[in-house]
Amino acid sequence: MSAVKNVIKDNYSMMLLKDYLREAIKDAGFSHAEISKTPVGTRVALHVTRPGIVIGRKGTGIRALTEKLATDFGLKNPQISVVEIEKPELAPSVMCNRMASHLERGTAFRRATMWTLKQIMEGGAMGVQITISGKLRGDRSAFEKHTQGILPRAGHHAELVVSEDIAHVKTAMGLIGIRIRIAMKEKIVPEFEMKVENPKKVKANQDKKASDPKKVKVEEIVVGDDKVEVVKIEGKKDEAESESEVIALEEKKIEKIETLEEEEAKLK
Repeated sequence: MSAVKNVIKDNYSMMLLKDYLREAIKDAGFSHAEISKTPVGTRVALHVTRPGIVIGRKGTGIRALTEKLATDFGLKNPQISVVEIEKPELAPSVMCNRMASHLERGTAFRRATMWTLKQIMEGGAMGVQITISGKLRGDRSAFEKHTQGILPRAGHHAELVVSEDIAHVKTAMGLIGIRIRIAMKEKIVPEFEMKVENPKKVKANQDKKASDPKKVKVEEIVVGDDKVEVVKIEGKKDEAESESEVIALEEKKIEKIETLEEEEAKLK
Protein backbone atom coordinates (compact mmCIF):
# COMPACT_ATOMS: atom_id res chain seq x y z
CA MET A 1 0.00 0.00 0.00
CA SER A 2 1.35 3.41 -0.97
CA ALA A 3 2.07 6.21 1.47
CA VAL A 4 -0.90 8.24 0.17
CA LYS A 5 -3.31 5.36 0.79
CA ASN A 6 -1.91 4.91 4.30
CA VAL A 7 -2.50 8.57 5.09
CA ILE A 8 -6.06 8.40 3.74
CA LYS A 9 -6.76 5.24 5.73
CA ASP A 10 -5.39 6.75 8.96
CA ASN A 11 -7.40 9.96 8.51
CA TYR A 12 -10.55 7.98 7.79
CA SER A 13 -10.02 5.86 10.92
CA MET A 14 -9.49 8.99 13.02
CA MET A 15 -12.69 10.49 11.61
CA LEU A 16 -14.67 7.37 12.56
CA LEU A 17 -13.09 7.37 16.02
CA LYS A 18 -13.97 11.02 16.69
CA ASP A 19 -17.54 10.47 15.43
CA TYR A 20 -17.88 7.55 17.84
CA LEU A 21 -16.48 9.53 20.79
CA ARG A 22 -18.77 12.47 20.01
CA GLU A 23 -21.80 10.16 20.32
CA ALA A 24 -20.56 7.80 23.06
CA ILE A 25 -19.55 10.45 25.61
CA LYS A 26 -21.92 13.17 24.45
CA ASP A 27 -23.36 13.62 27.95
CA ALA A 28 -19.87 14.34 29.27
CA GLY A 29 -19.53 17.36 26.98
CA PHE A 30 -16.97 15.91 24.55
CA SER A 31 -14.98 18.60 22.73
CA HIS A 32 -12.10 16.90 20.92
CA ALA A 33 -9.50 14.16 21.25
CA GLU A 34 -5.74 14.36 20.86
CA ILE A 35 -4.26 11.08 19.64
CA SER A 36 -0.52 10.43 19.56
CA LYS A 37 1.51 7.25 19.12
CA THR A 38 4.23 6.42 21.63
CA PRO A 39 6.68 3.49 21.86
CA VAL A 40 4.55 2.04 24.68
CA GLY A 41 1.18 2.39 22.92
CA THR A 42 -1.35 5.02 21.83
CA ARG A 43 -2.03 8.02 24.04
CA VAL A 44 -5.57 9.41 23.81
CA ALA A 45 -6.37 12.71 25.56
CA LEU A 46 -10.12 13.33 25.84
CA HIS A 47 -11.16 16.95 26.41
CA VAL A 48 -14.56 17.01 28.13
CA THR A 49 -16.57 19.28 30.43
CA ARG A 50 -17.33 16.55 33.00
CA PRO A 51 -14.57 13.94 33.48
CA GLY A 52 -16.55 11.93 36.07
CA ILE A 53 -19.05 10.73 33.46
CA VAL A 54 -16.25 9.39 31.24
CA ILE A 55 -14.56 7.55 34.10
CA GLY A 56 -17.79 6.07 35.47
CA ARG A 57 -18.38 4.37 38.80
CA LYS A 58 -15.19 2.59 39.94
CA GLY A 59 -13.70 3.10 36.48
CA THR A 60 -16.27 1.05 34.57
CA GLY A 61 -16.76 3.68 31.88
CA ILE A 62 -13.08 4.24 31.15
CA ARG A 63 -12.43 0.48 31.13
CA ALA A 64 -15.19 -0.19 28.59
CA LEU A 65 -13.99 2.73 26.45
CA THR A 66 -10.41 1.42 26.49
CA GLU A 67 -11.54 -2.04 25.34
CA LYS A 68 -13.68 -0.48 22.60
CA LEU A 69 -10.78 1.56 21.23
CA ALA A 70 -8.50 -1.48 21.24
CA THR A 71 -10.90 -3.96 19.60
CA ASP A 72 -13.01 -1.90 17.18
CA PHE A 73 -10.51 0.79 16.17
CA GLY A 74 -7.28 -1.16 16.38
CA LEU A 75 -5.41 1.16 18.75
CA LYS A 76 -2.43 -0.60 20.31
CA ASN A 77 -2.46 -0.44 24.12
CA PRO A 78 -4.59 2.75 24.38
CA GLN A 79 -3.72 4.97 27.35
CA ILE A 80 -6.57 7.37 28.02
CA SER A 81 -6.21 10.66 29.87
CA VAL A 82 -9.21 12.88 30.66
CA VAL A 83 -8.80 16.68 30.57
CA GLU A 84 -11.49 19.01 31.91
CA ILE A 85 -12.31 22.04 29.74
CA GLU A 86 -11.96 25.29 31.66
CA LYS A 87 -14.43 27.31 29.54
CA PRO A 88 -16.99 25.16 27.67
CA GLU A 89 -18.52 28.30 26.13
CA LEU A 90 -15.33 28.80 24.07
CA ALA A 91 -15.30 25.25 22.66
CA PRO A 92 -17.13 25.22 19.29
CA SER A 93 -17.89 21.49 19.40
CA VAL A 94 -19.47 21.73 22.87
CA MET A 95 -21.64 24.68 21.86
CA CYS A 96 -22.62 22.94 18.58
CA ASN A 97 -23.82 19.91 20.54
CA ARG A 98 -25.73 22.07 23.02
CA MET A 99 -27.45 24.04 20.27
CA ALA A 100 -28.28 20.80 18.44
CA SER A 101 -29.83 19.41 21.64
CA HIS A 102 -32.01 22.52 21.99
CA LEU A 103 -33.26 22.09 18.41
CA GLU A 104 -33.99 18.40 19.05
CA ARG A 105 -36.14 19.39 22.03
CA GLY A 106 -38.24 21.69 19.81
CA THR A 107 -36.73 25.10 20.64
CA ALA A 108 -37.14 27.68 17.86
CA PHE A 109 -33.92 27.92 15.86
CA ARG A 110 -33.60 31.69 16.29
CA ARG A 111 -34.06 31.50 20.04
CA ALA A 112 -31.41 28.77 20.23
CA THR A 113 -29.09 30.85 18.03
CA MET A 114 -29.49 34.03 20.09
CA TRP A 115 -28.96 32.10 23.32
CA THR A 116 -25.79 30.44 22.00
CA LEU A 117 -24.44 33.80 20.79
CA LYS A 118 -25.06 35.29 24.21
CA GLN A 119 -23.38 32.42 26.07
CA ILE A 120 -20.27 32.49 23.87
CA MET A 121 -19.78 36.26 24.10
CA GLU A 122 -20.31 36.22 27.88
CA GLY A 123 -17.71 33.44 28.07
CA GLY A 124 -15.05 35.88 26.86
CA ALA A 125 -14.94 35.37 23.09
CA MET A 126 -13.67 38.14 20.82
CA GLY A 127 -16.27 37.29 18.17
CA VAL A 128 -18.60 34.53 17.03
CA GLN A 129 -20.48 33.54 13.89
CA ILE A 130 -23.27 30.95 13.82
CA THR A 131 -24.52 29.62 10.50
CA ILE A 132 -27.64 27.46 10.54
CA SER A 133 -28.94 25.87 7.35
CA GLY A 134 -31.55 23.34 6.28
CA LYS A 135 -35.33 23.21 6.35
CA LEU A 136 -35.79 25.88 8.96
CA ARG A 137 -39.39 26.93 8.26
CA GLY A 138 -40.86 25.39 5.12
CA ASP A 139 -40.21 22.86 2.41
CA ARG A 140 -37.41 24.88 0.89
CA SER A 141 -33.95 24.88 2.42
CA ALA A 142 -32.58 28.17 3.72
CA PHE A 143 -29.69 29.43 5.79
CA GLU A 144 -29.03 32.27 8.22
CA LYS A 145 -25.82 33.80 9.54
CA HIS A 146 -25.62 35.58 12.86
CA THR A 147 -22.41 37.39 13.85
CA GLN A 148 -21.40 39.27 16.96
CA GLY A 149 -18.11 40.85 17.97
CA ILE A 150 -14.90 40.83 15.90
CA LEU A 151 -14.28 37.76 13.76
CA PRO A 152 -11.36 37.68 11.25
CA ARG A 153 -12.54 36.15 7.98
CA ALA A 154 -9.25 35.52 6.14
CA GLY A 155 -5.50 35.73 6.53
CA HIS A 156 -3.05 34.68 9.21
CA HIS A 157 -5.15 35.91 12.13
CA ALA A 158 -8.17 33.95 10.93
CA GLU A 159 -6.14 30.73 10.96
CA LEU A 160 -4.59 31.57 14.32
CA VAL A 161 -7.47 32.78 16.50
CA VAL A 162 -10.60 31.26 14.92
CA SER A 163 -11.74 27.72 15.72
CA GLU A 164 -14.86 26.12 14.32
CA ASP A 165 -16.97 22.98 14.35
CA ILE A 166 -20.02 21.57 12.56
CA ALA A 167 -22.94 19.52 13.91
CA HIS A 168 -26.05 18.05 12.30
CA VAL A 169 -29.42 17.49 13.91
CA LYS A 170 -32.54 15.69 12.69
CA THR A 171 -35.81 17.52 13.33
CA ALA A 172 -39.41 17.00 12.24
CA MET A 173 -38.85 19.41 9.33
CA GLY A 174 -35.68 17.68 8.14
CA LEU A 175 -31.91 17.77 8.60
CA ILE A 176 -30.40 21.00 9.97
CA GLY A 177 -26.71 21.89 9.94
CA ILE A 178 -25.00 24.09 12.54
CA ARG A 179 -21.63 25.74 12.09
CA ILE A 180 -20.05 27.80 14.87
CA ARG A 181 -16.87 29.87 14.46
CA ILE A 182 -15.33 31.42 17.60
CA ALA A 183 -12.48 33.94 17.72
CA MET A 184 -10.44 34.08 20.94
CA LYS A 185 -8.32 37.12 21.72
CA GLU A 186 -6.03 35.07 23.98
CA LYS A 187 -4.52 33.45 20.88
CA ILE A 188 -3.41 36.76 19.34
CA VAL A 189 0.35 37.26 19.66
CA PRO A 190 1.18 40.98 20.01
CA GLU A 191 3.80 42.15 17.52
CA PHE A 192 4.85 45.17 19.56
CA GLU A 193 4.73 45.96 23.26
CA MET A 194 4.65 49.76 23.76
CA LYS A 195 2.65 49.96 26.97
CA VAL A 196 4.48 50.94 30.18
CA GLU A 197 2.64 50.12 33.41
CA ASN A 198 3.07 51.35 36.92
CA PRO A 199 5.21 48.87 38.95
CA LYS A 200 2.62 48.86 41.75
CA LYS A 201 -0.11 47.98 39.24
CA VAL A 202 2.00 45.16 37.78
CA LYS A 203 2.57 43.72 41.26
CA ALA A 204 -1.17 43.93 42.03
CA ASN A 205 -1.96 42.03 38.81
CA GLN A 206 0.58 39.35 39.70
CA ASP A 207 -0.92 38.95 43.19
CA LYS A 208 -4.39 38.70 41.64
CA LYS A 209 -3.24 35.95 39.27
CA ALA A 210 -1.57 34.10 42.14
CA SER A 211 -4.81 34.16 44.17
CA ASP A 212 -6.95 32.98 41.23
CA PRO A 213 -8.97 29.94 42.44
CA LYS A 214 -8.96 28.35 38.98
CA LYS A 215 -5.87 26.15 39.07
CA VAL A 216 -5.25 22.95 37.20
CA LYS A 217 -5.20 19.87 39.41
CA VAL A 218 -3.86 16.59 38.05
CA GLU A 219 -5.01 13.30 39.56
CA GLU A 220 -4.27 9.67 38.79
CA ILE A 221 -7.05 7.11 39.19
CA VAL A 222 -6.19 3.42 39.17
CA VAL A 223 -8.50 1.42 36.89
CA GLY A 224 -7.62 -2.25 37.00
CA ASP A 225 -3.96 -2.50 36.07
CA ASP A 226 -3.86 0.90 34.36
CA LYS A 227 -3.68 4.47 35.63
CA VAL A 228 -5.97 7.13 34.19
CA GLU A 229 -4.73 10.72 34.32
CA VAL A 230 -7.45 13.28 35.09
CA VAL A 231 -6.84 17.03 34.75
CA LYS A 232 -9.41 19.05 36.73
CA ILE A 233 -10.02 22.76 37.29
CA GLU A 234 -10.10 23.80 40.95
CA GLY A 235 -12.65 26.33 42.11
CA LYS A 236 -15.06 25.54 39.28
CA LYS A 237 -18.65 25.25 40.48
CA ASP A 238 -21.46 23.97 38.28
CA GLU A 239 -25.02 23.12 39.24
CA ALA A 240 -25.48 20.54 36.50
CA GLU A 241 -23.77 17.17 36.62
CA SER A 242 -24.19 16.32 32.92
CA GLU A 243 -24.83 18.00 29.57
CA SER A 244 -28.47 16.83 29.63
CA GLU A 245 -29.02 18.74 32.86
CA VAL A 246 -27.36 21.81 31.34
CA ILE A 247 -29.77 21.70 28.39
CA ALA A 248 -32.76 21.28 30.72
CA LEU A 249 -31.69 24.27 32.85
CA GLU A 250 -31.11 26.45 29.80
CA GLU A 251 -34.53 25.75 28.26
CA LYS A 252 -36.34 27.97 30.78
CA LYS A 253 -33.87 30.81 30.21
CA ILE A 254 -34.17 30.57 26.42
CA GLU A 255 -37.93 31.17 26.63
CA LYS A 256 -37.26 34.68 27.98
CA ILE A 257 -35.20 35.71 24.93
CA GLU A 258 -37.08 37.94 22.49
CA THR A 259 -36.57 37.24 18.79
CA LEU A 260 -36.57 39.88 16.03
CA GLU A 261 -40.14 38.97 15.06
CA GLU A 262 -41.39 39.59 18.61
CA GLU A 263 -39.61 42.94 18.80
CA GLU A 264 -41.14 44.02 15.45
CA ALA A 265 -44.61 42.96 16.64
CA LYS A 266 -44.27 45.20 19.72
CA LEU A 267 -43.29 48.19 17.60
CA LYS A 268 -46.36 47.86 15.33
